[in-house]
Order: sequence, then C-alpha cells, then structure tokens
Amino acid sequence: MAKIGARRVVIEVPENLRVPPGELEGWMRIERALRLYEEGIAGLSKWDFLELLAKKGIPVHYNKEELREDLETVKRYVRT
Repeated sequence: MAKIGARRVVIEVPENLRVPPGELEGWMRIERALRLYEEGIAGLSKWDFLELLAKKGIPVHYNKEELREDLETVKRYVRT
C-alpha cells in the first residue's frame, strides 16, 4: 500500500560510521529521539511531555524495575 502524503528523506552516511548496514535505520531513529529529548522535546518540560503522551493515549514505557528504583530513590531522600 502506498503512503499518501509521505516524503522520503535521503541521508548520506559516512562509510566510516561503525553501524552495521541492517541496523542503520533503527540507529538513526534512536539518535533522532535522543536529539529531540536533548533539545527539550520541542520546548516541553518532561512533565508536559508525559501529560501530552497521556492525552494522546500513548503508553509510557515504565516497568516494575523502574518503579522499584524510583521508590528506593524517594526513600533515600525522605530519610535525609
């Protein structure tokens, strides 16, 4: 099925970039996401971004181990 209204972007990648060819697309997506976060995700604070995810019905990737770590961090700050 053809994508309607889609644009293709071609990026030339230096040959000395040490990313296996089959992993380049995934690597580029991760890099783009990291840069967007680094730049403040289009001017949104972390909490505004989380609120926007909720409004759009996009689940937050947060597992039980992350919750456990966060609870341990809170306990350390409460004790001090």
